[in-house]
Amino acid sequence: MKNVFSENLRRLRIEKKLKQEELAKSLCTTQRKVSYWESGKIEPDINSLWAIADFFEISIDELVGRES
Repeated sequence: MKNVFSENLRRLRIEKKLKQEELAKSLCTTQRKVSYWESGKIEPDINSLWAIADFFEISIDELVGRES
C-alpha cells in the first residue's frame, strides 16, 4: 500500500521550496522526524497532522489522501 501522506508531505514541502530542516522548525519538530514521515518510516500523531495541515493550509483529509 502506498503511503499517500508521505508523498503529499514531500510534494508540498518541495512546492514551498523548503528544506526538511526549515519545515521541521516551523512545525516545532526535528529534521529527522520530517525525514521519517517523508520516507514512510513513521506516521505523525494527530497533533502533528493538525500542525502540518495548518501550515500548508489544507485539510487533514487532503494531506492523507482521503477521498469522499
